[in-house]
Amino acid sequence: MRDSGGRFPTIGILGGGQLGRMTALAAIRMGMHVKTLSPSPSGPVASLGEAVVGDWNDEDVMRDFIQGCDAVTVESEWAPAEVAERVSDGSVAVWPSSETLITIRHKGRQKQALKDAGIPIGAYRDCASLKEAQQALTEFGGKAVAKKYEGSYDGYGNATITSPDEMIQAWGDLSASDGLLVEAFVPFVRELAVMVARRPSGQTVVYPVVETEQKDHRCHAVLAPARITPETAQAARDAALHAAEAVNLVGMLGVEFFELEDGRVLLNELAPRPHNTGHYSIEACHASQFENHARSILDLPLGSAEMRAPAAVMINVLGHRAGSVTTDGYAEALSNPQAGVHVYGKLEARPKRKMGHVTVTGDDLDILREEAERAADAILL
Repeated sequence: MRDSGGRFPTIGILGGGQLGRMTALAAIRMGMHVKTLSPSPSGPVASLGEAVVGDWNDEDVMRDFIQGCDAVTVESEWAPAEVAERVSDGSVAVWPSSETLITIRHKGRQKQALKDAGIPIGAYRDCASLKEAQQALTEFGGKAVAKKYEGSYDGYGNATITSPDEMIQAWGDLSASDGLLVEAFVPFVRELAVMVARRPSGQTVVYPVVETEQKDHRCHAVLAPARITPETAQAARDAALHAAEAVNLVGMLGVEFFELEDGRVLLNELAPRPHNTGHYSIEACHASQFENHARSILDLPLGSAEMRAPAAVMINVLGHRAGSVTTDGYAEALSNPQAGVHVYGKLEARPKRKMGHVTVTGDDLDILREEAERAADAILL
């Protein structure tokens, strides 16, 4: 960390959603000061630190925001780190760097970087035309996943394709001026994820491998640790660390994998920030992903990623309807004394929008899954 003149550091966060909120909460607990910049009012960070609302693409707005910050980070890969870098002219650390974000935020460039690094990934094609996309579907045996190059997340911007007609629909919905990413459908036995924390000076911490379950392309459940062999776990951890180094990531990196029937893993996607699959770490690990994100961007020593409970299960809480947020079921969810209930403070609910999560720790994953599901189902935001 740069010399702060004896004062506790200030971090600036570009973004005001749940990831910014949980990073801010972890930083504040450690005595750090927090500023957030969002292009519109955001409930999750409204009461935390200094919540600035303004056009983050305006250089004057960004220049004012980074004043007094020791480091600036992003809540998502689409936040304009390049503007912060440009106006700071090296006077404020910006992590992850815009170079890293530009590589990762475009799924085609991301795949190429992983391929160049020799990291195992599934077959894919960069398709510049519908004809090329249809050819890729045929090449992949009639089943594929189409993805927008930029802007896809939480089930938005992805489509599973099983027919030429579905590819035509996906092309119309998802393609951009540079086309569409088409991936071969991977016959996986389970999906896995690993979080990596990395400092500018090179220290890294790798979290346990977790098992994830998706519904409608959205993360529904995370089980920690994953029920896999030590060899598969080590392969995933090694590949995650290799990926962090390949994209020169500073901060947290979420790395998603497919596990194949023979125990091998294929890297699916990267997220250059704290990630939904790491939320369990708040209750289950000595240092959460959010704490280590704040530490890493300031180049401070990283905390332990080891679990302090034998097992943990996290379940996402999604919106059930459109409209204002209610507290229906809140007390019932809190009635389980072992459940860590997190509500993000979003101003409006929408169907399938991430509104919170629940984590339960203990000994038996099956029992924890039942308890976490029950608590999450009770919350009707």
